[in-house]
Amino acid sequence: MQFVDYAKVYVKAGDGGQGCVSFRREKYVPRGGPDGGDGGRGGHITFRATDKLNTLLDQRYHKEYGAKRGQHGMGQKMHGRNGEDLLIPVPAGTILRDADTNAVIADLDRDGKEVIIAKGGRGGLGNSHFATSTRQAPKFAQPGEPGEERYLILELKLLADVGLIGMPNAGKSTVLSVLSAAKPKIADYPFTTLAPVLGVVKAEEYRSFVVADIPGLIEGAHMGVGLGFQFLRHVERTSLLLHLVDISETGPGDPVGNLKKINGELEQYSPDLIKKPQVVVGTKLDIAGNGERLAGLETYCSHEKMMFFPVSAVTGHGIKHLVSYLSTAVEHMRTAGKSR
Repeated sequence: MQFVDYAKVYVKAGDGGQGCVSFRREKYVPRGGPDGGDGGRGGHITFRATDKLNTLLDQRYHKEYGAKRGQHGMGQKMHGRNGEDLLIPVPAGTILRDADTNAVIADLDRDGKEVIIAKGGRGGLGNSHFATSTRQAPKFAQPGEPGEERYLILELKLLADVGLIGMPNAGKSTVLSVLSAAKPKIADYPFTTLAPVLGVVKAEEYRSFVVADIPGLIEGAHMGVGLGFQFLRHVERTSLLLHLVDISETGPGDPVGNLKKINGELEQYSPDLIKKPQVVVGTKLDIAGNGERLAGLETYCSHEKMMFFPVSAVTGHGIKHLVSYLSTAVEHMRTAGKSR
């Protein structure tokens, strides 16, 4: 299934109900006077973030949302009911933008956070409000105000502490399945991961962190090539990047060259991405004949002062050491207020 992280929708809040033109009619009360009630307020449209959703699939197929209008006012100064508000749930991490200006309206970055995106129109006043000493029988009332309407751009960025990055088929899905209880699709071809997969890694009894396995990159991703923008949008929200590099004899290209290519794509998409803390992991250590490739990558990381961990998801070699380091690093970033 293709991951949906972008949608354009139209929202229209409810119109206010009309004020009522009415006059009191009772036996033995010949001059009852105006008694028209007010119209009800139109329904608001609210977006609320929830952890129970992880895509914008609903918004991709449901492009228009409208709240109920307010009820019209009635005689005997009875007010119309307010229109029912419309609540639209979206995944936590959704950014709402004005489609015309591209300005950010709200960043729903945590579960339960909500924003009224379109306010319902005010109900009109009934004719009872317009009676004066010189105008005792007003035969008019206010119409209800129209509800707000606008086009919105919804953009989802995954919330995760650690983002797994690397060339296609670098072993990200396999490593995630070992680190956590997540069950990503694993196969022997590029772009196995077509949608980001989240996994929770439990390091100690009271310490855990979230890892996102994000679709692989290729050259030109910063211009949208391959899975391009779908990948890069999600990387922005992670606190730390776990850069996986295939060091096996059968791995494509040169490990150091592959590392540089991916980092080049990050830098061209956003200079801030390349500044994120990055840990390099040499994968597929269990495959024979990788000594020279391993040594070359290790030497490069040492020279660039990058943390390096050789691991094997098959044998488990190096996994515990890696988890311990990531847990400590994430904890420090949360304490410093830098996480996400």
